[in-house]
Amino acid sequence: MADTYTPPVHGTGIKATIQRIGGYLAGMIMPNIGAFIAWGLITALFIPTGWLPNETLAAMVGPIISTLLPILIAYTGGRMVHGQRGAVVGAVAAMGVVVGADIPMFLGAMIIGPLAALVMKYVDRFTEDRTKSGFEMLVDNFTAGIVGGAMAIAGMLAIGPIVRVITTGASGAVQWLIDNGLLPIASVLIEPAKVLFLNNAINHGVFGPIGVTEAAATGKSIMFMLESNPGPGLGLLLAYLLFGPRALRPSTPAAMIIHFFGGIHEMYFPYVLMKPRLILAVIAGGAAGVFTFMVTGSGLVATPSPGSIFAYAAVTPRGGWFGVIAGIVIATVVSFAVAAILMGFGRGEKEEVPADDPASGTAPEPAADAEHPETTRPETTRPETTRPETTRPETAEPARAEDAPGEPHESQPRTVAKEA
Repeated sequence: MADTYTPPVHGTGIKATIQRIGGYLAGMIMPNIGAFIAWGLITALFIPTGWLPNETLAAMVGPIISTLLPILIAYTGGRMVHGQRGAVVGAVAAMGVVVGADIPMFLGAMIIGPLAALVMKYVDRFTEDRTKSGFEMLVDNFTAGIVGGAMAIAGMLAIGPIVRVITTGASGAVQWLIDNGLLPIASVLIEPAKVLFLNNAINHGVFGPIGVTEAAATGKSIMFMLESNPGPGLGLLLAYLLFGPRALRPSTPAAMIIHFFGGIHEMYFPYVLMKPRLILAVIAGGAAGVFTFMVTGSGLVATPSPGSIFAYAAVTPRGGWFGVIAGIVIATVVSFAVAAILMGFGRGEKEEVPADDPASGTAPEPAADAEHPETTRPETTRPETTRPETTRPETAEPARAEDAPGEPHESQPRTVAKEA
């Protein structure tokens, strides 16, 4: 199985840097998606508003979200920086931000885990050549313990409070958009960022932590649905299938299956990049879906990752099917309609095909040859007969005139006339 689900980023510049940071954040989340799904299933089934309410089993929901998931994230981030030693130190350091906060510390774990591993990496470089033979295990264990404990204290006293302020501010901004009915405007920023392959950074780095906090308090959150809605991409691909360039239409059914059922939204990003104006279609579809979720009071209990219809079904709370399905369907319809209009319902493709058709492009010439066979033949033969007659004498005389001066050549007939 693959260890990472994010494509490598090449190049330099701001765009590549942001994509690289987003891929790194996603690299800490994606390997632990199974734990997120497990927590989502337990939450959807056993909380008081779940499908099978059970107070005993529901007691696992709090510890998983507040302790297990942040430690797993920090462990994975530390492993990405400095292998197994970085993973252990990152997990120990994560306990500082977990204990020192009363909200799920996903962002704190994403910061403290790699940071602790980076400190451990530099400490190992310093002690590697200074440790005498036979003391390697002792030095390695004690340095890891010291770094892990120190970073746990730093996380509890410094990183945790900072992350709490950031999370509270972001939650307040989102709540302001919800209270004023402006949350659909977020699609203006979300969809273009997704097309630039920043979807994982947005979903797991911004909306995920806010949604987890809201779900822990209310049992569901609309934050999980802002970026992960498969409707806008499905509508765009449907429009491509019916009205897009004929050369691309055969590829869209497979892209739709992978996108909608597999949850790989990256499948439709190249289709938008080929026709940048279609970004308006996915923005309109995303805004329509978010508006529908708001009106119906929909929400999910966990992040639907990957953003497929199956993942949505797994984390939909009891009684929330109508709003979730309605939001996906309306987003699909709106995105399809806007994309179809922007592509002119395929009229441009119908005009381009005859122009490229060999039969239509050569039709006038055979018609003229068939009606006037005699007139066309002299046109092709006359240049062949006249070119040797006209060009050879003309090119020969100037060549002689250039090779020798013109006066001696003209004086020969004149002198003959005088002698005569």
